Amino acid sequence: MSRISLVVSDVDGTLVTTEKILTERSRAAVSRLDAAGIGFTLVSSRPPFGLRMLLKPLALRLPMGAYNGGALVAPDLAILEHRLLQPAAARDALAVFRAAAVATWVFSGDGWLVEDAGGADVEREIRTVQVRPTVVERLDGHLDAVAKMVGVSDDFALLTECARLLGRTLAGRASIARSQPYYLDVTPAGTDKGLAVAELAARLGIATAEIATIGDMENDVPMFGMTGFSIAMGNATPDVKRLADAATLANDEDGFAAAVERFILPRARGMGC
Repeated sequence: MSRISLVVSDVDGTLVTTEKILTERSRAAVSRLDAAGIGFTLVSSRPPFGLRMLLKPLALRLPMGAYNGGALVAPDLAILEHRLLQPAAARDALAVFRAAAVATWVFSGDGWLVEDAGGADVEREIRTVQVRPTVVERLDGHLDAVAKMVGVSDDFALLTECARLLGRTLAGRASIARSQPYYLDVTPAGTDKGLAVAELAARLGIATAEIATIGDMENDVPMFGMTGFSIAMGNATPDVKRLADAATLANDEDGFAAAVERFILPRARGMGC
């Protein structure tokens, strides 16, 4: 790969620290991309409203992906494209999570629904997306227009088992991926971050071979395979690192900025890597 026209980054575990902080070095790295004539955008598992706090600090001007590629949004977060889970698939996913006693969240439009405001990791998600959830007595009556469901647990082995069961129960009806070790995402069939990158490339008129991607989790791997150059964060698992073209430092070590400085900007200067 001799040319990079666009960098597409994951957010959590990649662009921001574990404490959800956008560091000055990362902000400056995005500014340096712009100065070098390289576009920058995001593809995240977050809902569109969870990207709002990044718009101004990063001066984002390109469409972005949300919900693991289930939606594309404009820089003002207006929905450009979106896909929804079939209600029957959402009901079956909820049944699997309930049978495993795994807390479940539902994201629909601009809403985040939970049954227990004090449940697992709710406060962490509030800090992440800077929006409080709507508490409902039962999620069952709110499954007709679901963009994403999330099973939440700090029992990582339990989520692995849930992923296996969901894969069997929802085969061909939903996409399933871990966006964090403690989050198991269920999104519409056929959606993933690779699809989002392909749709962004088509909208922007950029060849996917001229796109570099950076991420840390298994839900980032589809965009690795879609693009000309991929970078895994230092905090990524060995399996994710093995599927990337290069690896950088961890997100708590300014790994995103280090990747831009080491792998991306030299290409803009025609130096290669």
